[in-house]
This record gives sequence, C-alpha cells and structure tokens, in this order.
Amino acid sequence: MSEWQEISGGVTAPRGYKAAGIAAGLKPSGAMDLALIVSDVEAIAAGVFTMSQVTAACVDYCRHRLLSSSSARAILCNAGQANASTGKQGWLDAVESAMMLAQALNISSDSVLLASTGVIGQRIRMDGLKAGIPKLVESLSETGSDAAAKAIITTDLVTKSIALETTINDKPVRIGGISKGSGMIHPNMATMLAFVTCDAAVSPALWQEMLGRAADKSFNAITVDGDTSTNDSLIALANGQSRTPAITEMGAEAKKLEAMLTEVCQYLAKAIARDGEGATCLIEVQVSGATSERAALQIAKTIAGSSLVKSAIFGRDPNWGRIAAAAGRAGVPFEQSDLRIKLGDFLLMEQGQPQQFEKKAASEYLKQTADESSLPKDVVATNNSNDLTVDRDKVKIQRVDNPVIIEVCVGNGKGEGKAWGCDLSYDYVKINAEYTT
Repeated sequence: MSEWQEISGGVTAPRGYKAAGIAAGLKPSGAMDLALIVSDVEAIAAGVFTMSQVTAACVDYCRHRLLSSSSARAILCNAGQANASTGKQGWLDAVESAMMLAQALNISSDSVLLASTGVIGQRIRMDGLKAGIPKLVESLSETGSDAAAKAIITTDLVTKSIALETTINDKPVRIGGISKGSGMIHPNMATMLAFVTCDAAVSPALWQEMLGRAADKSFNAITVDGDTSTNDSLIALANGQSRTPAITEMGAEAKKLEAMLTEVCQYLAKAIARDGEGATCLIEVQVSGATSERAALQIAKTIAGSSLVKSAIFGRDPNWGRIAAAAGRAGVPFEQSDLRIKLGDFLLMEQGQPQQFEKKAASEYLKQTADESSLPKDVVATNNSNDLTVDRDKVKIQRVDNPVIIEVCVGNGKGEGKAWGCDLSYDYVKINAEYTT
C-alpha cells in the first residue's frame, strides 16, 4: 500500500499557497498566457534548469536569485514568448517583470522567480504583461491551480497536474505540481516547465538535493524528440505551513518526503512524454541487471529516445531488433549473451537469442496502449503570429497508467533504471514543420 494518497488541488493543495492564470494578451488568440503561484510566507526554494549553453533570461535570473537566496514567495510564468536569445534587453525585461510583480504583491523582488515558454528569440510582450499583472494578482485563489496550469501551456494538448498527501509526525503533508511540455523534450531537461509546492519545512540544502535526485528520476529520464531547450525549469517551494518539525537531514521523514516528491515529478514527467507532439502512446523502458543505476538509466534513455524504436511503436510493429540495437549503442558495456528483452508480456529475446512469439498478438498489444479513434488528425499548432496554441478538442489523451512496457535485462548487476518517451508519428513532423508559420 502506498505511503501517500492522491488528492485534488494541484499546486494549491499544500497549505499556504494561491495561484492564478489569466489571458494577458501575450498570445494573439486570446488564450490564457500568464500564470502566478504565491506562498503566503517565505518558502525554501530550489531549482533545476536546462543544461543548454543557450539559456533564456528567466533561467539566468532564477539561477542568480537562487545563488544569492534560498527563499522565494512567488513564481511568475508567461507563455507565448520564450525570451531566450534576446540579449541585454531580454534580461532587463526579466528584471522589470520581477519588479512589477513584487510591487503588486508588496514583497521584495528577490522573492520572485521567473519562467517563460514560447518562441525562442522573442522578447516578452511587456505591454501585455504590465497590464496583466494587477489582474493576475487580483485573481489569486486557493483554487487557482487549474487556471495556472492552463496558462503555462503552448502546444500541449492537455494540462498536467497532480497533488499527493502523506503523514509526517502525525500531521498531513502535501506536495502539488503542475507542468507543461510536449515537444523539444530530451534528458538533461527539456522544453518543459514544472512547478512544485510543498507545505513541509525542509532545510535549503536538503530540499535542493531532494529536488535534484527527483529530477534525475523523472524529468531527466524523459524524451520526445532528442532536443533540449533553452528555458527548461523545475522550481520547487517548501513553506513549512504543515507545521511539522523541520527536516534538516536524511532520515525516515526525509526519505518519505523525497519519495513523494519523486512520485509527483515522475507523474508530471510521464504526462509530458505522453503528450508528446503527435504522440499516440506513452513508452516506459525498464532496464535491470546493469552495473549501476547510472548505467541502467543511460540504456533506458537511449532506447526511449531511439527514433527507430519510436517509429516502430507508432506502426505497432514489435521490431525487437531496434530495441537491441539501441541498447547496444548506449555506451554501456554488457555481454550480448546476457541480453533479455520483453515487450509487455511477450518475451522477444533471452540470453542473447531471439525467441518465438506471436507477432500479431504483440502488435495488438501495441494497439491497445493507444486509443486508435483519438489519434491526432490534422492537429497542428495554430502558430500564426507565433501563437503557439492547439485545438484541444481534437485529441483525447489517456492517463499515464497505460504505457507500452519495454523490459531489458543486460546482466546480473544491481543497477536498475527507467525512462519514458512516446511514439514518433507523422503529426510530429507536421506540427514542427509549421511551428512559426
């Protein structure tokens, strides 16, 4: 039985948080495009950001703020313009955004963290942002998580949200999260944003360590298309409003909290992979028998990111040779004679030898992981004027609990790892070919 339970509320499920999402005119369509999450009190803040050498102003701003201070009150996110590769003026826009929000909330600008998503090379539409901030602050609500989740998406087909609750020292502790992401997704962070709130009290160093480990097992273990972005940000706040004793070192309570944090991050990461542009199913690759967890994860990510594997899954083709080839090129030594591959319940390879299996039945298994009646048909981002929105009425997205399972064993080691991806469909090319036109 799980140590926690799923509850409603997203980022406002933990005590002491409010959120909002509005349309501020950043997207020409009039869709929601400005989001805010606020803690009632100063919260311990931690962040994990893109590994790209080309970074958005919001990433640079957050890194700078978190180096000088480990606390924050607010996260402001705009959708529509990435404010990446925008030079000095992009940085000044970020600073001004934080100052405007701080003034509206009557807090220090040092307590504001920023995130942006949209077209690289475009500055934030500051006139819309400036006019929208008062309305955004006025809209803050303890039930505002859903609005915030809608306001951060671009080409996503669905919003992504979860909240969990556990008990620590006989008191309820909650973690909530929202995220966005659909394309330009690859390990080492991707075109994704994720915001996590928690009402436990945790020391700054420990909270950052927990978030880093959770990211490695979630957002750094997903791939859609092999592209890493400029804006990727995972920001987590812990405000102590559960009134539980402060967690300052690893122990039973810390492990319990970190496990729940990891579960929240994994759910959001899998939801991003399942919502990959043009995707029809989620793929989960489970690797065991490696010499270390790092080695297992490297193999898993290589398989999940293989264009040939992803294309075969889209075609409902149980072509295990592509899985074996991807495992072999992952850069992790193992004996070919130890290789074992399963697709769902179908054993495809054992001790390096191909096995007899019902190919038609295996193909049917792949079909069952996607709702064939809801495959993307003519779903294209309506990106005229760089709007970055999609028609969300055309596609139904399944929950993340029905993935294609690929199991790979490479030996007798104790290393295990998981990675998630999605299939590669015709629609991925169509969406991205028309991204800004």
